[in-house]
Amino acid sequence: MTSHTPPTSETARSAREVFTAISGLIVGMFVAVLSGTIVSTSLPVIIADLGGTQSQYTWVITASLLATAVSTPIWGKLADLMDRKILVQLSLILFTAGTVIAGFSTDTNMLIAVRVIQGIGVGGLMSLVMIAVALIISPRERGKYMGVVGGIMALGTIGGPLLGGLITDTLGWRANFFVGVPFAIVALILLQFTLHLPKPQRGTKVSIDYFGIVLLAVGVSTLLIWVSMGGSQFEWDSSTSVMLAVIAGIAILGFIAVEFFVKEPIVPMSLFRNRTFTLSVIASIAIGVSMFATSVFLAQYFQLARGATPTESGLMTIPMIIGQMGASIIIGQLVSRFGKWKGWMITGSVLATIGVTFMATLRYDTPFPLVATYMFVLGAGLGMVMQNLTLIVQNDTPPSQLGAASSNVNFFRTIAGTIGVTIMGSVLSTSVGTYIAGGLKGFTPTTPDEIDALKHLASGDVPNMSEMPEAIRTIVESAYGQGIAEAFILAIPLAVLSIIAIAFIKNKPLSTKNAAELLRDQAEESAIEVAEAEVGATTSTGAIRIGGGESTSPSTGSVTVLEREDRENGR
Repeated sequence: MTSHTPPTSETARSAREVFTAISGLIVGMFVAVLSGTIVSTSLPVIIADLGGTQSQYTWVITASLLATAVSTPIWGKLADLMDRKILVQLSLILFTAGTVIAGFSTDTNMLIAVRVIQGIGVGGLMSLVMIAVALIISPRERGKYMGVVGGIMALGTIGGPLLGGLITDTLGWRANFFVGVPFAIVALILLQFTLHLPKPQRGTKVSIDYFGIVLLAVGVSTLLIWVSMGGSQFEWDSSTSVMLAVIAGIAILGFIAVEFFVKEPIVPMSLFRNRTFTLSVIASIAIGVSMFATSVFLAQYFQLARGATPTESGLMTIPMIIGQMGASIIIGQLVSRFGKWKGWMITGSVLATIGVTFMATLRYDTPFPLVATYMFVLGAGLGMVMQNLTLIVQNDTPPSQLGAASSNVNFFRTIAGTIGVTIMGSVLSTSVGTYIAGGLKGFTPTTPDEIDALKHLASGDVPNMSEMPEAIRTIVESAYGQGIAEAFILAIPLAVLSIIAIAFIKNKPLSTKNAAELLRDQAEESAIEVAEAEVGATTSTGAIRIGGGESTSPSTGSVTVLEREDRENGR
C-alpha cells in the first residue's frame, strides 16, 4: 500500500520564505512606482526646459495614467488565461524600455508618447503583483505582506519626488529616467529564480477580447481628451466638443455591451453582482482621485507656490511618506493578527476626507507645520485604505476570477485618478490664469526682466520661479497656491463617498487559504462530483459491484462504495 503525503500548505511557509518568493515582485513594484513619481518634482523643470505648457504638463502625467488604466484590466484578464510569471517579466521589460527612451526625449510631445509605453508596463506590474501575492498567501496572512507592498508603494510614491529633486539638482532631470534601470534588472533576475506560480488550469483555447480592448482604449482616451482640452483648446458647446463626447459615449457603451457577450470579457459584468466588488470599486474611485492628485499637485505647490527647489520640494513631502507608509505597514500587521479590517478602513477613509479638506485650505504662505500635518493625515488615511480594498475583493472573489477582480479594482482607481487629475489640472490652469491676470491688473513693468517675465507668463508656459522678478513672483506664487487649493475642493465629495461605500461593504471574515489552495479544492470537488455522477449513472442501470461481489442490485451508497474500493486499491 502506497501512502501519499498531502502537499504542505502555503500558509505554513515562514515569513522569510514568503518574502523570498515575492522579492522580485516587490522590487518590480518599487521600480514601477518610483518611475512615475521620481519625475514629479523635476517635472516643472522638465516642462520649462522642453518648452511645454500647463496643459502639456498635465498630459505628461495623464498619458502614463491613461495607459496604465486601459492596460490594467487587460493584464488582469490575461493572468487568468496565461502564464503569470511570463506576463510579469514582459510588463517589467516594457516599462524599462519606455523609461530609458523617455530619458532621451527632445520635446514634450515625445515625452508624452513614451510615457504611454511606461504606463502599459506599469499597468501589468500593478495588477500582476497583487494577483501573484494572492496565489501565494491566504487573505488572513496577506494583510501584513500587502501592508509591506503598500509601504513600498508609499515609499516610491512619496519618496520618489525627494530622490528626483536631489538627482535633478545634481545630475540633471534626464538622470531620473535611468536610476531605476539597475533595480529593474535585479527584479528580472529575482523573478526568474524565486517566483514560482501555478499555471492557469484551462482545457480550452485562450480567447482574448480584442474588440473590447479597442473599444475601451478609444472610449477612455477620447473621454480624457474631451475633459482635458474642453474650455481651453475648444469651447464646450463647439462641434469638436460634441463629437468627442459622442465618440467617447458610444465607445464606452459599446464596450459595456460587448462584455456581456464575449467568451472571456476584460471586465466581467458578473463581478458587479458581488456587493463587495461593486462597493470597493466605488471606494477605489474616490481614493484614486485623492492619491493621484496629491502626488501630482504637491510638487507644483511646493515649487510654484512656495518657491522651493526640486530637492526642497522632495524633502517637504516626508510627512506624507511617514503617514502613508507607516499606516500601510502597521495596519496591515494588525489586520493579519486579528483578522479585523472594516474598522481600520472606515477610519482611513475618514482621515483621507479630513486630509483632502485640509489641502483645500492651502495658500502660498500657509505655515509649513500645518502643511506637514495635512499631508500626514491624508497619507495615513490613504495607507489604511488602498491595499485593503484589493485584499477584501480578493477575499470575496472566486479564484477563477481573481485576476479580473483584482485588476479591475486597480483599473477603476487609476481611471478615476486619471480623469480626476485631468479635471483638476484644467481647473488649476484656469484659476491660475485668472488670479495672475487679477494680480497683475494695473502692474507696470519697470525693468527688462519684468517685461520678459510677463511675456513668458502670457505664453502659457509653466514659469521658472527662480528666474522671476520678486514683484511678479509673489503674484504668481499666490495664484498657484490658491489655484491648487481650489483643485483639491473637487476631491472632497468623492472622499465622503468612499466613507459611505466602505461602511456598506459586508464584513466578511478573511479566509485562511490562498488562491492556489482554493483552486485545488475546487478541482478536487469537481472530480468528486464527476465520480459521483458516474457512479449514479451506473447505479441507475443496475451495473455496480459492491464489496467485490457480483450483485447488480441498485444501491444509493455511492460514496461508501467509492471509499471501500479506495481501501481495496490501497489509496
